[in-house]
Amino acid sequence: MSRIELGDSIELIKKLETESVHLILSDIPYGINFEEWDVIHSNTNSALLGSSPAQAKSQLFKSRGKPLNGWSEADKNISKEYYEWCLKWTPEWYRVLKPGASCFIFAGRRMAHRCICAMEDSGFIFKDMISWEKDAAAYRAQRVSCVFDRRNDFENAKKWEGWKIGNLRPLFEPILWFMKPYPIGGTLTDNIIQYEVGGYNEVALKNSDTLNSGLEICSNILKVKTEPTDRGLHPTQKAVSLMETLIKLVTKENQVVLDPFCGCGTTLVAAKNLNREYIGFEINKKYYDNILKRL
Repeated sequence: MSRIELGDSIELIKKLETESVHLILSDIPYGINFEEWDVIHSNTNSALLGSSPAQAKSQLFKSRGKPLNGWSEADKNISKEYYEWCLKWTPEWYRVLKPGASCFIFAGRRMAHRCICAMEDSGFIFKDMISWEKDAAAYRAQRVSCVFDRRNDFENAKKWEGWKIGNLRPLFEPILWFMKPYPIGGTLTDNIIQYEVGGYNEVALKNSDTLNSGLEICSNILKVKTEPTDRGLHPTQKAVSLMETLIKLVTKENQVVLDPFCGCGTTLVAAKNLNREYIGFEINKKYYDNILKRL
């Protein structure tokens, strides 16, 4: 049963049996132009992912993205095109999941609302948003005064001292929690008896060693400690312990966990650690080979 396949998940998932998966857990592209695989929209522009003097000096941001305001009128369609891209795979995700089963998606803060709409429009119930509180997060917020200093506008530099351009440090990442509806006329408890999914394991969550003791147990805020082995395999790599927490929350041993966008395979490693069957799809040959070695 357990396997990792090389190819486009939008096509590969069509080969899976209907209602054969107990959980989908995936860190999908965020659509924010982080790297080439994260460019979802059609208006790419020749400067996108290029390098500027600022990128050359940076240790964290090696390629040029787009400003929030965009570079052209066409950039106003980025959010809509992300929604349309999600609709290419959400119906198949719905098909392969068992009734009452959960789906956890890391979708990013900027485009999460479009993913939510695509999932709902495909039949899913948006159950909750879990807050993953990271122990560290890189960010770049430029001081406004420095911009004015470069322009020799020292009056405005003094006036706007203490102000920045950019975002706050992104310590919070949303984990979108969806559920496939259970049959009309029955109850969720009936569904649990028939399909063995639909509830969540409070005991497993209380016993999880990934939760920070300063956070309320069984809340929708999770904080994990990132280990050295949770870095270096993929630019958006997630912690194994975080994926284990989510898997233990809604599945039992020997149930099937699917990750259609594997990246470096962390979901599959977590599933294997917990004695779950796993299925993964990855389109990048380099990452696919790394996943095989990692497993």
